[in-house]
Amino acid sequence: MSADGLPPLREVIERHGLQAKKALGQNFLLDLNLTGKIARTAGELRESTVIEVGPGPGGLTRALLLHGARRVVAIERDERCLAALEEVSNHYPGRLHIIAGDALKTDFAELARAEGSGSVKIAANLPYNIGTELLVRWLLAEWPPFYASMTLMFQREVAERVTASPGSGAYGRLGVLAGWRTQARIAFDVPPQAFTPPPKVTSSVVHLVPRETPLPADARQLGRVTEAAFGQRRKMLRQSVKSLGGEALLTRAGIDPTRRAETLSVEEFVRLTNAL
Repeated sequence: MSADGLPPLREVIERHGLQAKKALGQNFLLDLNLTGKIARTAGELRESTVIEVGPGPGGLTRALLLHGARRVVAIERDERCLAALEEVSNHYPGRLHIIAGDALKTDFAELARAEGSGSVKIAANLPYNIGTELLVRWLLAEWPPFYASMTLMFQREVAERVTASPGSGAYGRLGVLAGWRTQARIAFDVPPQAFTPPPKVTSSVVHLVPRETPLPADARQLGRVTEAAFGQRRKMLRQSVKSLGGEALLTRAGIDPTRRAETLSVEEFVRLTNAL
C-alpha cells in the first residue's frame, strides 16, 4: 500500500491495462513524492476546490486529496481511466468529482461557479498536446478569473516560454499573456524517468498567481496583437503588425516601427493594443 492507503500506481496501471496513449498526449507521473511536491506547490488546499485536467490513473489526484484538498474536480476524456479514478473516489467519499469529457469543450468558469464558496485552484499534469491552448484560454478568461492560482506541468521548453522576459529567446506570445495577467515562476523540474512512458525531454512545474489589477486592455485584442507580432518574429514590427495598422498604429502607440516583437515589454504590448 502507498502512504494514502491505496495500491501503488504501477499496480493500478497494470490491473486496469492503462498503457499511456501518445494520441492523447499522456505521460503518467507515478512518483508519489513528486505528485506530493506538485500538490504542496499549489499551496493551502483545505478550503479549495482543485480542478485537474487529464488525471489519468490518478497520481496527482491522490496527492491533492492526501494533502487536504476540500474537493477535486477531475476532467478525463480517456474512458479507460475512469474505473481507477472511481477507486480513488470511493477512498475519499464526497471529495472527488469525476467528469468524463473533453477539457477543450469544458466551461471552466461555469464549473467553478457550480462549486459554490471557497477558492478554486487549477493543478494539472497537462496532456502535452492541449496544454498551451488551455493555458491561453485561462489567461484570456474574464477578469478577475475563476481561479486563485494555477500549478501546471509543461515540457521545460514551454515552461520557459511562459515565464520568459523581454529580449530572451523564449519570449513570445505566451510570455506576454502570462506576464500581463499573472506572476509566473518555474517551481521545479521533473526528469523524464519520473514518467511512464518517459518523454524525451525534461518537464517543469509552473506556478501562476493572477495579478489583482493587470494593465487595462481588451484581452481578445491583446491576443490578436501578440499573435500578429510573434507570427513573423524575425521581421520588424511595421511588417508583422501590418494587417492591424502597421506603421501608423506603432506611431500612435509611441513605438519605433523598426523594433522586433521580442524587444517589447508587456506594458508596450498593452499600449499597442490600446492604440488599435
